[in-house]
Amino acid sequence: MVRFQLFGIPITILPWFWLTLALIGSGSISSSDDLFRLVLFILAGFLSILIHELGHGLTIKKFGAETQIVLQAFGGFATYPTNRFNRRQDFLITAAGPAIQLLLGGIVLLILRTVPMEESMGHYFLVILMSISFFWAFFNLVPVFPLDGGQILNAILGPKRKTATHVIGIVAAILLGLLALQFKMILGTLFMGFFAYQNFQLLQQSRQD
Repeated sequence: MVRFQLFGIPITILPWFWLTLALIGSGSISSSDDLFRLVLFILAGFLSILIHELGHGLTIKKFGAETQIVLQAFGGFATYPTNRFNRRQDFLITAAGPAIQLLLGGIVLLILRTVPMEESMGHYFLVILMSISFFWAFFNLVPVFPLDGGQILNAILGPKRKTATHVIGIVAAILLGLLALQFKMILGTLFMGFFAYQNFQLLQQSRQD
């Protein structure tokens, strides 16, 4: 477990975070170059996801609340007190994560297009950093709770329309799960199946409230 502070925000990195990135980035490792590429993939994933969570965390601090960031298997989260913010603040806090990550991806894309660069490990790192940033931001914008997109939808619709939020989440998760299955992305299908079930549970709970 790794702990440090950045911009006054405590950050904890759990061992499963590194292992997950290693599993995702590992392919056929048959040389020292392949191993170095895996290390660069893990570093790029760490930087991109950390910046995403810092987008949330710094916005939370701006609104006067304490926060800490935890990077865990398949992502991370920034903590803050429940019922502390209004809907506008919730929207901005949630949107800040993918927004800053898209900005990072755009900056790296601009560098790749404007700076002459040979095929090298440095070029590989920038391409991976850009790819992870765009993929992670767009994936998180899917309107499936508890992803950022689902939380943004919840902030827009408000607490009186939680049923609609979770119905949309179920439908979106099922459709994306089927799409992932079509492309033989079994992990993606499992994730979306879990999110669909989670939203179904939340839907049942919201109907009882």
